[in-house]
Amino acid sequence: MVLNLKKDVTTALFYLLLTAVLGATLRLFVVVDLPAEYRFLVHTHSHIALLGWVYVALTTLLYKLYLQPVNVTKRFRRIFWLTQVSIAGMLFTFPFQGYALFSIFFSTLFLVASYFFAALFFKKAASEMRNRFSFKLAKWAVVYMIISSIGLWALGGIMNTLGSTSVWYKLAIYFYLHFQYNGWFILGLMAVLFYFLEEHNFTLEGGKHRLWLRLFNSSVILTFFLSTLFMEPHWFFYILGGVGVLLQSWVLLLLFFWMYPKWKSFSAQLKTGVTGMLVFAGVLWGIKNDMQLLSALPYFAKIAFSNLDFVIGYLHLVFLGVVSVALLALLKQADLLKLSKWGYRGFIFAFLLTELLIFYKGTAAWLEFPIILYYYELLAAGSILFPISLIGILWFSLKSK
Repeated sequence: MVLNLKKDVTTALFYLLLTAVLGATLRLFVVVDLPAEYRFLVHTHSHIALLGWVYVALTTLLYKLYLQPVNVTKRFRRIFWLTQVSIAGMLFTFPFQGYALFSIFFSTLFLVASYFFAALFFKKAASEMRNRFSFKLAKWAVVYMIISSIGLWALGGIMNTLGSTSVWYKLAIYFYLHFQYNGWFILGLMAVLFYFLEEHNFTLEGGKHRLWLRLFNSSVILTFFLSTLFMEPHWFFYILGGVGVLLQSWVLLLLFFWMYPKWKSFSAQLKTGVTGMLVFAGVLWGIKNDMQLLSALPYFAKIAFSNLDFVIGYLHLVFLGVVSVALLALLKQADLLKLSKWGYRGFIFAFLLTELLIFYKGTAAWLEFPIILYYYELLAAGSILFPISLIGILWFSLKSK
């Protein structure tokens, strides 16, 4: 069976476009009356973003790098289509009922499909890849994908017993998001980046593998405690979260000083535009780390969790900035995507504009100064730029084939 992975990437891009359309629609709620349930659309928006765009794109990359050399195409295809059925089911149930019988059924179906992918990856990944540092990162990324699902399993029980207003409900969501963003997404992207480094003979010395993996894993686990600070827990939880961020900072510094002398030679091997995209994603990753470092302090932790704009701005910084930009760059490097230059620039402009506006409003609420006139209209207009730019990216990708 011949597998056209570019079609899978097109599917993932379509989910990103749907995510952008839903996001722009949510921004319009403040400006005009819309015949829809805001809360239900928020659920749809987040599920299609994480499980449609990022999951499909990242598993396609992992398949190409680690599973394509072995004969598992039919099994991967079955898992892929089971995943698509579950995502389509969520797309047509969440907007109308939120968390209810059918949407929970399709969410559960997605989890089952993701477990099938994890089992396939662990069991069948090419043997010649298994000693590589990149594969070890990918393996841990998939482990964190599985761990994150504990939050979703817990969510159903919490809703039925304690209700959606319980702190445990919010904690389950934060647990899921943390191990998705900081474990599955970040380590998965790092694995793909190191794969390309290794392909061009830029390999991490064997003795450093264990140290770096310990630092990565320790930082992922300990920074979860930052997500518990909204409950204003015992001071020890602040210490654990702070140590996690310091370890994460250590990893970033090690990575920077290891890659810096190699970057010029490595970037010469990258496709046009990929270098700038990876540098931009790296800078945003550093900003994300600094924001987490601040949030380990009780004063800033209280501000962060009591200010919805800061929470949304941070999540968008990670999802749209670090993860999505890095994904687009790595998909292009893997010959799975032809990226429109103007479509990408439009996406970045929309990202920077909306982030500036979201954090501006959060800062205004924090420091108690008024927001500018027509703020919500400007934010809605900036959000509409996302689907417009993504239509350009998707059209260029389809035309290039």
